[in-house]
Amino acid sequence: MNTRVIKKTSQALALFMFVSILLPVLALAAVHFENVVYNKYNRTVSGSVYSDTYNNVGDSVYLTTYASGSSILSATYATYNPSTSRYDFRLNWSKSVSSTTYDSVNLNVYFNSVFGATYSVNNSGKKSSPGGGGGGASTSTNGKIDATTGSVSAYELQRAFDVTNKVEITIKGEKLDLPLSALLDALKKYNNAQITVISDNGTYTLPLSVLNGDALAKSLSAEQKDVTVTVTIAKKAGEDVTKAVYALGAAPIAIAVDFNLTASAKGKTVSVDLGKTFVSRTLNVNKNVDSKKAAGVVYNETTKTLSFVPTTFETTDGKTVATLKRNSNSIYTVIESNKSFDDLASHWAQSDVELLANKLVVDGVTADEFQPDRSITRAEFAALVVRSLSLNAVTTNTYFTDVNSSAWYANTVASATYAGIINGYEDNTFRPDAEITREELAAMVVRAANYAGIETAVSSSKQAEVLSKFDDADSIVWAQAEVAAAINAGLVNGLTDSEIAPVSEATRAQAATMLKRFLTLADFID
Repeated sequence: MNTRVIKKTSQALALFMFVSILLPVLALAAVHFENVVYNKYNRTVSGSVYSDTYNNVGDSVYLTTYASGSSILSATYATYNPSTSRYDFRLNWSKSVSSTTYDSVNLNVYFNSVFGATYSVNNSGKKSSPGGGGGGASTSTNGKIDATTGSVSAYELQRAFDVTNKVEITIKGEKLDLPLSALLDALKKYNNAQITVISDNGTYTLPLSVLNGDALAKSLSAEQKDVTVTVTIAKKAGEDVTKAVYALGAAPIAIAVDFNLTASAKGKTVSVDLGKTFVSRTLNVNKNVDSKKAAGVVYNETTKTLSFVPTTFETTDGKTVATLKRNSNSIYTVIESNKSFDDLASHWAQSDVELLANKLVVDGVTADEFQPDRSITRAEFAALVVRSLSLNAVTTNTYFTDVNSSAWYANTVASATYAGIINGYEDNTFRPDAEITREELAAMVVRAANYAGIETAVSSSKQAEVLSKFDDADSIVWAQAEVAAAINAGLVNGLTDSEIAPVSEATRAQAATMLKRFLTLADFID
């Protein structure tokens, strides 16, 4: 330890014993702490002290730092800030000084070698103080945090997660910074821990299970304790989104908002991969809506187009909120359409097809015709499934020998294959232009449901029970388990009470109806 520090400390203790007899009340009443923050993860404590009695006394103002009764730093000098008349300090210690990570530390301050006051502070928040306080947010005991400065400390998160696995954080601006290490600590406590960030632009609910701490730290070449996770809920400036809405013949009924999730450290930033987790975001809708005509959509900045996002609507006290669910971040808004097709009048699938058309899941063959009874190809149905799940495009196709990279369906087939929605044939072909059978249709819808987190599998005994109702069940070529699961989940019905027709070609109307059932089962539409 520095000789000067030891000498100062010894002098301080001796003088303290003497002076405290003479001026105990004066000293204690004259010294105050302000804005003290302790971070146990990077082993720092900072803040300011000042005295009503002792002013501008230079390096004779110093502090001792204790934890669990043991000294961490015996003396650290505070720097006088003439603009504030405060003594600013920032203490830090390495593992060589103390290998223990403390939940709280104590500070003793000395002015002119006279003991002034003690301050005890928890990790990034105060425990008790004769002077000022610290921190950038206020935490209630019910798991709700007001993050007025746009950041929340590890201590504040810890307090909130002490009482609930679902923490709500309200922000004033468009961004919120969170310490990754504290989020991972909460995930260790609750495997279903989540935070909901609430702003004037919308809300973002983040299941902490999507955070892969090791992968994020590695991608940033940093330690987990140094990584910051940032949630962004920002209005999208410009008219591009609005133009895309009107190009569809629709009307915008919510602002466009850019939802983003990133991690950063050492000046580097990476996007957080949500995997297969459908994260919920909400947008305020500016009118009461018919959920059959309204749709949540995502804006593609490259193509300047909009596509479907799984969305549900809820109206409370005259205010409608749209909840959009997707496993990727981007720019989102809500639109309203009213599409119809001349050849669907009185058709059994009219309501299902028009609903999905309004939500941009299905298209007409022309502006006025849907051709509901026409067969549908394997590539066409793959495209519908990809739209229903709002999957990002996979641009590299290395799966099938008969899928040309220049074909309109190349990226769609690659996306569906990557997600496990479709399989090829044994000869490594996909046969994109072949008409899809009802058996193949059922299998793809079941896989889509599984991707969305819906458990559809049935036991062998249940499978036999379900299929025994149909006289033609023996004609199922290979997808007995998938067909039984689809029937059991209510995704597929028989053509009659006793006929499933597994090898018959599926129609566009049947495909749309199965997708509507899937989206409803997954709570992706109302």
